[in-house]
Amino acid sequence: MQRVVADTILIGARVITMNPRQPEASAVAIRAGRILAVGDAADLVDYRGPRTVVEDLAGASVTPGLIDAHMHPIQGIELAVGIDFGGARDPETFLRVLADETARVADGTAGGWVRGWNLDYDLFTSLSMTAAAIDGATDGAPAFLLFFDGHTALANTEALRRSGITGARRFGDTSEIVVDDAGRPTGCLREDSAFDIVLRTAPEYTRAETLDRVRDILGGLAASGITGGCIMDGNPANLDLLDELDGGASADPEAPSGLPVRIVSAMAHNPGYDEERTRHYLAQRDRSGKRWRGGLVKLFADGVIDTGTGWLYEPDTHGDGGTSFWADADEFERVVHRYAEAGFQIATHAIGDRAIGETIDAYLAAGVHSNGTAAHRIEHLELLADRDLRRMANAGITASVQPLHMQWRKADGSDFWAERLGPERAALGWRVRDMIDAGAPVALGSDWPVAQTDARIGLAWARLRREPGNHDAPVFEPDQVLTPYEALQGYTVWAAEAQGDRDLGVIAPGYRADLVVWADSPLDVDADELLHLPVLTTIVDGQPVFAASAA
Repeated sequence: MQRVVADTILIGARVITMNPRQPEASAVAIRAGRILAVGDAADLVDYRGPRTVVEDLAGASVTPGLIDAHMHPIQGIELAVGIDFGGARDPETFLRVLADETARVADGTAGGWVRGWNLDYDLFTSLSMTAAAIDGATDGAPAFLLFFDGHTALANTEALRRSGITGARRFGDTSEIVVDDAGRPTGCLREDSAFDIVLRTAPEYTRAETLDRVRDILGGLAASGITGGCIMDGNPANLDLLDELDGGASADPEAPSGLPVRIVSAMAHNPGYDEERTRHYLAQRDRSGKRWRGGLVKLFADGVIDTGTGWLYEPDTHGDGGTSFWADADEFERVVHRYAEAGFQIATHAIGDRAIGETIDAYLAAGVHSNGTAAHRIEHLELLADRDLRRMANAGITASVQPLHMQWRKADGSDFWAERLGPERAALGWRVRDMIDAGAPVALGSDWPVAQTDARIGLAWARLRREPGNHDAPVFEPDQVLTPYEALQGYTVWAAEAQGDRDLGVIAPGYRADLVVWADSPLDVDADELLHLPVLTTIVDGQPVFAASAA
């Protein structure tokens, strides 16, 4: 029998496999992009050949590559444009930065539009959330500013004029052009259908610019150990873009992928899509490339709690929260059934407790498993009721959660999210520990551009439930913290299982060689120091896609 020879053998490492049958090792053999063997250097000596590259990691730690279970790298580049207002914590700073950006684009830069993103709702505790509040700082230039969660935008008077927005409009979902008592638009726009009217007027990136920006975003993921992601902003055109980046149109099927990370891409089906469009989406199910694939559909059950568009069993403190994202709530269940029957995995944005409960109902009616391997998913689950926690766990529905979204909460409960819920319900936020203890599958992610792409921040928030590096920061629901191992599971094996990949997220023979080499073990480093834990090398398909020395 011909001896099997490794392409690469990593030795001298602490290998954290995430494999309960062999939790740790010190060496890994790789061949043709997959794990060949795991053990110690002596165990793997028989896999050495004259061309085998043997790399001594000198005590560094190796884990499976991290998977961000929920992000928007394509939609994000269309929305995260202009100034990042994440550092603006008071109205004075916000308006000053806005005026500076207005001066910068006055010469025609960015088409003369003032754009910004990552606005904190708390800025508008004292400012009015209206065009009038920003008209002075924008000095007659059109302006479009997006809040951090991507569900609310603020347009100034000139942007409203250019977009032809003069009053309220009816949408097939709960999107809203907010108007005053006289029916005049205030400038506040809720959900995609409303603020897309303005975005269609603003300058767009060229195809080449879009490709370059997506490459930059995806290429930057590996610096924090991310080797893959589940992206939630797809449509057939975005699948075309992934194919182009991946090199799927290349005449050489053996050519390496142009994607630096592995991608599972959803397509978003929104209320009111007609039969022709639905059939077109259904036909995309089996599209794939070297490092990407489809087969996932993204739906919305509600908006966000912060603005009263989260769907709740009981109204919030403002009397809001009683409405599904779908004007025809029955249409949601029909769409779930249609895609489930066609073999799609379904991921539904559901933040409020009733949105979660109604989504569970729809999944149970349609059949929870789309293809026998990948259970349907619920995304975000910020407010989960006890009765639905048990139902979700019993059904095996995956909870895709982002603990780092708690960074906008305040200790006194005065943030928009907690104030609308009140203290009793706010104490039920992001129940990740309860989900795990109940037996529900869990996956962790960032939801970029809502939160940072650096996976170390996500790992830290899952373990701390407070701002990393700030020991004086409030700990939100300390009984919900995760262990270091659970947090790592959420970004590796659990995230892989959530997207139906049984050969990712674990270092074991036959699995894909997607790995991270760390300066120290992410299990042993204090959570407050995780952000400073160096990633030395990130490997996809057995090949480095990031090296600290070359960064």
